[in-house]
Amino acid sequence: MPAGAPAEVELSAIHRTLENWFGAEARDLPWRAPDCSPWGVLVSEVMLQQTPVVRVLPVWEEWLRRWPEPAALAGQPAGEAVRAWGRLGYPRRALRLHGAALAIVQDHGGEVPGDYAELLSLPGVGGYTAAAVASFAFGQRETVVDTNIRRVHARLFSGSALPAPALTAAEMRLAGELLPDDVGSSVRWNASVMELGALVCTARAPKCAVCPVRERCAWLAAGEPPPSYTPKGQAWHGTDRQVRGGVMAVLRLADGPVPAEMFQQAPADLGFGASGIGVPLAALHRLNCAPEQLERALAGLLADGLAELHQGGYRLPA
Repeated sequence: MPAGAPAEVELSAIHRTLENWFGAEARDLPWRAPDCSPWGVLVSEVMLQQTPVVRVLPVWEEWLRRWPEPAALAGQPAGEAVRAWGRLGYPRRALRLHGAALAIVQDHGGEVPGDYAELLSLPGVGGYTAAAVASFAFGQRETVVDTNIRRVHARLFSGSALPAPALTAAEMRLAGELLPDDVGSSVRWNASVMELGALVCTARAPKCAVCPVRERCAWLAAGEPPPSYTPKGQAWHGTDRQVRGGVMAVLRLADGPVPAEMFQQAPADLGFGASGIGVPLAALHRLNCAPEQLERALAGLLADGLAELHQGGYRLPA
């Protein structure tokens, strides 16, 4: 077994402990409900990428109310998916979900495929998402490895404060060796380790005192050594990403194409006042971004398919 993996007897004990803990402590989330459709699970997995549960919940619920199945979303313009995405961030994920819905309708009879390879072939679905949907929606034995799972594996089995900055082949081998052979147990293992990382074995302030497997944790046994690197968060204020977000906020509320000059002038000068499109325009204007930064943001949104030119202005994609 890869370095860090415990002996079979000890691993079985860890499996049982975490499964019992998950049964008692897991959050009641709608995409975990027995009657949640595979489409609901797929939508949740895409929305939860780099976004906390508390922000995803209301958007997921509204999304599934409007588009309870892939065909419902596929019948709408891509711009509606972007509009409904709201402020979840990384709105290209909305375009990918729309593209996945189209592919599901065209290639899979409107039903989310249950096979890992077929899931992986959907637009915007990578290895993690394909494995997660196959496991959580279809009960298959797949190795699911997200940020939370990587951190638990690093501490519990490898004795490291944090996993490597990027996913390694060694981590995937270890995750595969840790996965229970029993199919049902493998699904519960994926869910329980992920939940432990989200609620207890957190990145900045792990709650080791209440961890159900603290007595078996290699990191605690080693004296909680510090990480070998300092994680770098993504900058936001003053970046092109912030300007792009400001432009997207305007486009989501606009009823029609927005001329470029509207992004460059204060909303009061344009006669919009303090309501409707004037609110996000005012927020964008307060950034005081340089003209070239605004131009980069607009060009980037066009290149990413998040906006399009129509009648001399910018709008969400049709």
